[in-house]
Amino acid sequence: MTVPGVGPLTSLRFVSAIDRIDRFKNAHQLESYLGLTPGEDSSSDRRRITSITKAGSASARWILVQAAWCALRTRARHPMCEWAREVARRRGTFKAIVALARKIAGILYALWRDGTRYEPFYRLEPIVAASA
Repeated sequence: MTVPGVGPLTSLRFVSAIDRIDRFKNAHQLESYLGLTPGEDSSSDRRRITSITKAGSASARWILVQAAWCALRTRARHPMCEWAREVARRRGTFKAIVALARKIAGILYALWRDGTRYEPFYRLEPIVAASA
């Protein structure tokens, strides 16, 4: 529940929908399982990306979208929400919310897999070459 927008109900629905985290090799598989990834309706002549697939648990997908709305409203200065506002400026608010829900699902996957807490301002230290 350290992730912005995620509370007890979001955590409970996420865990109950996923059951075992080791079923997924990576966060992208989990996001696809939840139906938060774009669909595709393509043929040999054309490539058409559609709206989200809506596969998997509708209640888990709904609660993640609600968590995204909550995070965007309550944590305006958070880096994740600033990213979502930038996406909203380019692509529209509703696409940004679904993208933020997908990002939250990926973060929850990583936290559950590793057994860690959310660190919003975690940065990798730049590698500085030693002068000889």
